[in-house]
Amino acid sequence: MVVTLKEVAERAGVSRSAVSRTFTDGASVSARTRAKVEKAANELGYAPNALASSLTTGRTKLIGLIVNNFHNPLILEVFDLFTRGLQDRGLRPLLVNLTDATDPAASLRMLRQYSVDGVIVASSTLPSSFAESFKNAGLPVVHAFGRYSIAPDVHVVGIDNVACGRMAAEALIRRGYTRVGFLGGPENATSTQDRAAGFLESFDGRTDITVSLSYAGDYTFDAGRAEMQRLLAMNPAEAYFCGDDLLAIGALSAIQDAGLSVPGDIGLIGLNDMEMSRWQNIGLTTIRQPVAQIIEAAIELVVATIEKPDRHPEIRLFPCRVIDRRTLP
Repeated sequence: MVVTLKEVAERAGVSRSAVSRTFTDGASVSARTRAKVEKAANELGYAPNALASSLTTGRTKLIGLIVNNFHNPLILEVFDLFTRGLQDRGLRPLLVNLTDATDPAASLRMLRQYSVDGVIVASSTLPSSFAESFKNAGLPVVHAFGRYSIAPDVHVVGIDNVACGRMAAEALIRRGYTRVGFLGGPENATSTQDRAAGFLESFDGRTDITVSLSYAGDYTFDAGRAEMQRLLAMNPAEAYFCGDDLLAIGALSAIQDAGLSVPGDIGLIGLNDMEMSRWQNIGLTTIRQPVAQIIEAAIELVVATIEKPDRHPEIRLFPCRVIDRRTLP
């Protein structure tokens, strides 16, 4: 049987409104009354009804979490960290799966139906205009893994993808490669564009190094494998910066199936440092993205914006670093 607020009030010897105030954030209640109510609630196994509470406070404590690539195992880590981080703050995630979708209108309708308090867009491929559409609709929003800009219209938390491109290029230059390639994800993805830009920038004026660009259809293992198979049938580079670990692991599979070795014949460096990259049979050299810090900052910002909706948009970028393993010499 569900324990009611009335039963708690009777056990504690207080009014029902006193019980309600005890479990309402910011409501006034004396320490003595709070102690009596909490003792009675624990004895009876009472838990306040979150939906009923939202009618009183005007807040559902629901945060819309928008993700658009469940083909990538990194999203499982992202989802795990986001949900635990929200729940630790007494908030609840409402997951919206936007795989293969780019129009925010349907997501906006769904989030309004559930009266979410805020939105976190967790994507490195969706354009900044996507998150901005939620802000324009009056919803506090943070774009996690979003694109850096000098004057953002919404909060953005992530990494400097251009700097990561430079970092990868420098790693290949230090190893003396003279024919290098960028194997990116979808060409229209902002993360792909920025990583490619940083990579190319590092070779400006270098006549001793040849650089090629290629793009996979998606940030997936199959797409990375297919693109590397295409490159192997032509004249492959000596080493590739793959704009995502999953692309790099797909490329590694294609190279090995062709009877070639990594890094003996072709070197690889990825980006993200997902759990799979650390597996003994993979050992991918990669650029570590501090996912946990990005998620913590995104949650902090969306909570702060719910409390202060006119908060000025800010950018929080976290540094990355190269993790050396076995796919580069």
